Amino acid sequence: MCTAVSDKNLFGRTLDVEENYGQQIVLTPRNYKKFNNKYAIFGVALIVDDYPLYFDGINEKGLAMAGLNFPGNAFYNEFSEEKTNLAPFEFLPYVLGNFESAKEVKRELEKVNITDTYFSDSLKNTPMHWIIADKNESITVEPLKGGLKVFDNPVGVLTNNPPFDIQLFDLNKYMKLSVKEPENTFSNQINLKAYGRGMGALGLPGDLSSPSRFVRAVFAKYNMIYEKGEEVTRFFHILGNVCQQKGCVITETGEYEYTVYSNCYDRVNLKMYYKTYYGTQINSVDFAKENFTGDKLVCYPFLN
Repeated sequence: MCTAVSDKNLFGRTLDVEENYGQQIVLTPRNYKKFNNKYAIFGVALIVDDYPLYFDGINEKGLAMAGLNFPGNAFYNEFSEEKTNLAPFEFLPYVLGNFESAKEVKRELEKVNITDTYFSDSLKNTPMHWIIADKNESITVEPLKGGLKVFDNPVGVLTNNPPFDIQLFDLNKYMKLSVKEPENTFSNQINLKAYGRGMGALGLPGDLSSPSRFVRAVFAKYNMIYEKGEEVTRFFHILGNVCQQKGCVITETGEYEYTVYSNCYDRVNLKMYYKTYYGTQINSVDFAKENFTGDKLVCYPFLN
């Protein structure tokens, strides 16, 4: 499972899975032969037969997007003559390759149909939903049985299940959480006092489930303070609040889920910062220095 966060000029995610897929940092320029894009795309992808299967990325206009696992709820349709038909693996390059803002994407999604077309016999579709964000606005897109649902995402956070509108509503249960020392509202007849720091956040869920990670990421995003110049460091602290350690979550196949990487895109300077599970150092790649009008993929290996 994974967590994605959008915050002003920064966007990023954790990739929480049970194995490293051999993903790379990939620039797809405007004239790459397998895409038909207005804008260059930069992000994390698995390259198969010269096709970048993107997990997340941004385009040269700063629009960002990430796909997250959505098991049990994602529903892909049959081909429709009346719609723009896209396979799940085509959706991210379609959005980032053609649009500048979340508002623009939202208008076009009325025409989109996500089909159950898969990349190959060995690479079947994963159940997915997506967060799409610019510096001003975030939306969540979910392919459900009733059709493609588009939600405004006012908190700029996405995890996995349940569907986004339920996750957002459940934040109401945590409205009394605070960074301040709690007051005694239990009874004015009993002398109750805080006996340690941080007790205003008693009730903040600490487990690794997607609803708990959603609440924890939103709480950290809206309460964590920082100085000018510390924006990227702060962002990684937000993601660190929801990272998974190998051994703490075991899958139904007996493997251990962990945060393979966490990253942070800078929409203004067109850079990607990242950390891997085995490396605590923050590495960076400068997308702005590359040729956006080329016709060949540009790839960078992950550094530990």
